[in-house]
Amino acid sequence: MTERNHRWTAAVAAVAILFAAPLHAQAPVESAGPATRPAAVPATPPAPRPPAAKRPAVPASTAAPAPVAAGPTRQGEPDLAYGAYQRGYFLTAFAEATKRVNERGDPRSMTLIGELYANGLGVKQDDVEAARWYRLAADRGDRDAMFALGVFHMARRGGLHERPEAARLFASAAKLGHAAAAYDLGLLYLEGQEFPQDFGRAAELFRIAVAAGNPEAQYALANLYKEGKGVTKDLVESTRLLGAAALAEYPDAEVEYAIALYNGTGIAKDEARATTLFRRAALRGNPIAQDRLARILTMGRGAPVNPVEAIKWHLIAKAGGDGDPYLDAYAAQQTPEVRAAAEKAARPWLAGLPRRS
Repeated sequence: MTERNHRWTAAVAAVAILFAAPLHAQAPVESAGPATRPAAVPATPPAPRPPAAKRPAVPASTAAPAPVAAGPTRQGEPDLAYGAYQRGYFLTAFAEATKRVNERGDPRSMTLIGELYANGLGVKQDDVEAARWYRLAADRGDRDAMFALGVFHMARRGGLHERPEAARLFASAAKLGHAAAAYDLGLLYLEGQEFPQDFGRAAELFRIAVAAGNPEAQYALANLYKEGKGVTKDLVESTRLLGAAALAEYPDAEVEYAIALYNGTGIAKDEARATTLFRRAALRGNPIAQDRLARILTMGRGAPVNPVEAIKWHLIAKAGGDGDPYLDAYAAQQTPEVRAAAEKAARPWLAGLPRRS
């Protein structure tokens, strides 16, 4: 499946509003070709099939629907459509799904067709057509289609734009065990527009997604435990959840967990290990991690002092939007030779960064 990286606006707004003083604001130390369309769906829908097997957790709150799970059919035979989809044979997947729709009115195949149209895989990309197929499948009880249709509403795709309907769809999918839908529904409770703001209910929903291994939910619940919103404040549990999300390579959690580890917040202090995490996130382009690594390299706590590397990472972080007066002053105190070496080392990184207006 195609990985999606764009969150819908409501999710970002919810987190920004509720965590106006984010964890990462802290320094580590105080000084620092189209296929043929399937035939019309039968007028009489089949009975909804049981919820699909649990799929691997993927980031929710995306501008495109999440992948749908493959699996055996109701009769137990292999699902050829999903098998083809997973191998990248999208025309074959479309043909097999079309066959199952025409012969059986299978809702899982309808969801797959919607996914193909949503992403332009084997067919021309068409959000309206994708939404039509998701709706057909959702009406027949498919939880992945409910979630995808909800995301379409939140992202205003396919002519859909009703947030209350998105909330209803997320709630329906969550009741059927859809982890990403539970997470997104939790975000709506944080935001407090479709529902009265309810941190406790958000925490309950995040726990459902956490149990399925969803790293975004782990990160969100960690924030609630840190702030004591909807749950009893518990820095140990907050850091544990951050560590789980960091292990899944969720970028924000990696940085927050490294900060907790460096400061010994809710976990035994380990500056060297924290520095390793900061460096990993810095190499992946995270400006906050780049700034924290630069500070560490000026102090020698967690890694040896290295003025050239410190200024290099400061320049990169600053270009990425994370300025730091402390590091500006530190750089100004170094010799022209050190500054020149740092600028030279940073140049390849800076050349690859997008221009900031």
